[in-house]
Amino acid sequence: MNRYVVDAYAWIEYLIGSEAGKTVRSALGEEGSEFYTCAVTVAEVVSKTARERREVETAYDILVSNSLVVEVDEELSKEAGLLHAETRKTIGDFGLSDAYVLAIARRTNSKVLTGDPHFKSFEEAILII
Repeated sequence: MNRYVVDAYAWIEYLIGSEAGKTVRSALGEEGSEFYTCAVTVAEVVSKTARERREVETAYDILVSNSLVVEVDEELSKEAGLLHAETRKTIGDFGLSDAYVLAIARRTNSKVLTGDPHFKSFEEAILII
């Protein structure tokens, strides 16, 4: 069984139906696979969707119906904060939301579906671009 954490980049590509999004669509079709989305990622996707004046409720429904939304709690925040601090030593603009995604991937023994170049050096990443 495969496990994936889908980041905002990947969800946006999926929602707009791009070539990169087809990789996400294919993964979502894998029988028996599990999908996770960080609650912070939900906020990122909703924000981008709203700014582009697209259907927020549709985007939201797609995320929550196709993945388990992982809530942000104090333990996950501690893990993400430590990962963020360590990663910023080598990737100066690594985002805190990226650290949450990576922390969830490590916690759940999952791969990260992403097109974000910040993840290219992480073994957990599956780049969709």
